[in-house]
Amino acid sequence: MKLEAPASADPRDVLRSLRAGVLGAGPAVALGEASGLPDDVPAGTAVVVTTSGSTGVPKSVAISRNALISSAYATAARLGEGAWLLALPPTYVAGVQVLVRALLADREPAVVAGPFRAEPFAAAALGMASHENGTRVPTYTSLVPAQLQRLLDAADTDATVAQALRSFEAILIGGQALAPAVRERAEAVGARIVRTYGSTETSGGCVYDGVPLDGVRVAVVDGEVRLSGPVLADGYLGDPARTASVFPADDDGTRWYRTGDGGEVVAGVLSVTGRLDNVIVSGGVNVSLDRVEAAVRSVAGLESAVVVPIPDAVWGQGSAVVAPGIAVADEPGVLERVRAAVGAAVGAPARPARVVAVDEVPLLSSGKPDRAALRALLAADPRL
Repeated sequence: MKLEAPASADPRDVLRSLRAGVLGAGPAVALGEASGLPDDVPAGTAVVVTTSGSTGVPKSVAISRNALISSAYATAARLGEGAWLLALPPTYVAGVQVLVRALLADREPAVVAGPFRAEPFAAAALGMASHENGTRVPTYTSLVPAQLQRLLDAADTDATVAQALRSFEAILIGGQALAPAVRERAEAVGARIVRTYGSTETSGGCVYDGVPLDGVRVAVVDGEVRLSGPVLADGYLGDPARTASVFPADDDGTRWYRTGDGGEVVAGVLSVTGRLDNVIVSGGVNVSLDRVEAAVRSVAGLESAVVVPIPDAVWGQGSAVVAPGIAVADEPGVLERVRAAVGAAVGAPARPARVVAVDEVPLLSSGKPDRAALRALLAADPRL
């Protein structure tokens, strides 16, 4: 099957390409960095998403038509059918799935293009209102936590934004962990939040509020979360060794995706504790920076903070908290609250050494924090 990139990254161009690649005979759609990809891909491939994510290591994930459709139908079975608003980049899997859900529902998606701002989002959301046979058509959208927080900040003074948040039957939140304080703010406004867990390798989110979608199976093997089901990608284009390692088959022949995340399943509900490789050794003690970050984000005003590893002359490795909007003059007080929260939740060896104030946390185009940029920023700081 031929592989072609859309005419541009504009959502309308991506939508046209997906209509052919998912609902038609192709060609398959190349999204993200398309240079170096082959002209042909295996039959049945719908999209190839190339992304380096927050790690800086490129990967080209081949996702079949069946996987995308299975994921979209499973979402509709869980949430209900309706109209979708795209507020994410259409070149990432979460944006792709918004468009695929709209295509399968045979409804033109609403689109918020350009830099994300609360006012255009609210206008687009409220402009979706429609009825069929006298019944309101439910609306849905998908966001990352940084977008949700920006909307909640705007909703404090703009009733239209608050109304827009309440208008959705469900707002999917994925891409990274959602701070409990942010979820509480959203619920106080009346927004119906659904936390999603998944990745490009699973055609996007496939576990909603800890419960897998229909057809998806979850297992924890040696502390690592693994996922299986019809939503799994075919693998990494041109990298069979990596594909075999990340998508192993069990004795029954069932393919699993090794997420690289730690977690546990209790009473059928998955809890993810963080990346297994996002661990430092501080004074001989293994410290999960994801757990540290979760504790930091429980501190008022630090809901969007990011925890980054730094060298420590005494303990070998330590961590620093990077957060926007903190006055440097107040840093000692902030650091004391951070260390108290982390010490209580994770333990004394996990307490961060510093809080670093920035105007804005750098983000990837997917809306996730750019951790590589933050590590470079701290590495260049002469005070560290």
